[in-house]
Amino acid sequence: MDDLDIIELYFARKEEAISETERKYGGYCHQISMNILASKEDAEECVNDTWMKTWNSIPPQRPGVLRLFLGTITRNLSINRYKARQAQRRNRELELSLEELAECIPMREEDAGELPELLNGFLRSQPLEDRRLFVLRYWHAHSVKHLAETFHMTAGAVSNRLWRTREKLRNYLGERGYHV
Repeated sequence: MDDLDIIELYFARKEEAISETERKYGGYCHQISMNILASKEDAEECVNDTWMKTWNSIPPQRPGVLRLFLGTITRNLSINRYKARQAQRRNRELELSLEELAECIPMREEDAGELPELLNGFLRSQPLEDRRLFVLRYWHAHSVKHLAETFHMTAGAVSNRLWRTREKLRNYLGERGYHV
């Protein structure tokens, strides 16, 4: 079933929308949550919460890209759960990636409106490998070590490329009035 049909099921308030969403995007959302939480049980809860939040959000919202809509919900729920249990267990990779990103992207709620489009525009202008490294590190919360193994690079080379990309992003956003 394609995304438009799934969205129409939500608008028709048919529970089949949830099962179709889970069938098509369950693995994708689970991977995002697992990378952040490193706990199968917590990830499953966040993914189930994603389905509930999606049910409550559509309608009135009509996502342009359902996969990104679901990924964003899953990521935000997972980060919130991570923060709630941070005192008990630590995912140092997530902390590091969020700290790195905070150096170049303003993390204020009032800046959230235009920033996703600016970020997408910036990433489209970057070489494919830099774009993939950036998304895997800062969206999917992969470790630098994992990225180095995946891209057949040293950890230092991955860190260096990520740093350069963050610097370019910081300058790009600064030119558009967004300063950290």
